Amino acid sequence: MSKQADITLRHHVLLGTSMAYRETGQAEAPVALFLHGNPTSSYIWRNIMPLVAPVARCVAPDLIGFGQSGKPDIAYRFADQAHYLDALIDDLGINSAYLVAQDWGTALAFHLAARRPDFVRGLAFMEFIRPMPQWSDFHQQEMARETFRKLRTAGEGEAMVLDGNAFVERVLPGSILRKLSEAEMEAYRAPFKTRDSRRPTLALPRELPIAGEPADVWRALEAAHAALAASTYPKLLFVGEPGALVSPDFASRFVAGLHNAALIHLGPGLHYLQEDHPEAIGRSVAGWIAGIEAARGRPHRQAA
Repeated sequence: MSKQADITLRHHVLLGTSMAYRETGQAEAPVALFLHGNPTSSYIWRNIMPLVAPVARCVAPDLIGFGQSGKPDIAYRFADQAHYLDALIDDLGINSAYLVAQDWGTALAFHLAARRPDFVRGLAFMEFIRPMPQWSDFHQQEMARETFRKLRTAGEGEAMVLDGNAFVERVLPGSILRKLSEAEMEAYRAPFKTRDSRRPTLALPRELPIAGEPADVWRALEAAHAALAASTYPKLLFVGEPGALVSPDFASRFVAGLHNAALIHLGPGLHYLQEDHPEAIGRSVAGWIAGIEAARGRPHRQAA
């Protein structure tokens, strides 16, 4: 399935650089803000956004350093990503949104929701990041845990990611059940053609909050997850079998600890569920948003 022609790619200048974002849907509809992870971009939502467009103004940014967004001389830490995302949201005049997120997009969504709870109309998420007390909590596969330990090791991580482009060439295709086409792989490779351009893809695995480190990211996401647990806005969690960061059993337990939350089992899937189940995700999110808006009893006008 491919409906890329329905989506417009835009560029917005901010903070001395630019951020790209894909957009489709009706300007007066409530916003659905799609947040991607590492090493992807808004491209990963290409087959989902058109399915949600009938009920929402769909906006999918390329995080700073990813996709077609700029690559300023920054560290690309979690706080940097949040800072640039906040600036884009404010510049675009988005005052509320449904958040649809995966991987590092979930960490940004949780953090945003904790700081601006009135912004969130609902949260749909999958393969999410949370504070993990020990390495055994990080990933279901020991081989993957060992890979990420190496990524966080000075010298080894640089060789794997900056020199070998491991996130794009190995982690991404290895975490999708179907085989990506050469055109799809090229779209994911395009932002990371040079050693220096790959710095954002190495920075984020070193930001994963595992065993209390990095301390600032751990604290930020611990607070964000506490706010998530206390929140009452609608939530929708997607899970694949066996999953990567999130297993079906863990997803069931997690949803049971939330208010106003539902769980959707997608079937076979690993980490990048958008590539294996775009239609199921898109149609489920569209129906979920339509139901919430109908329950509100009136259309919501979104500032442009």
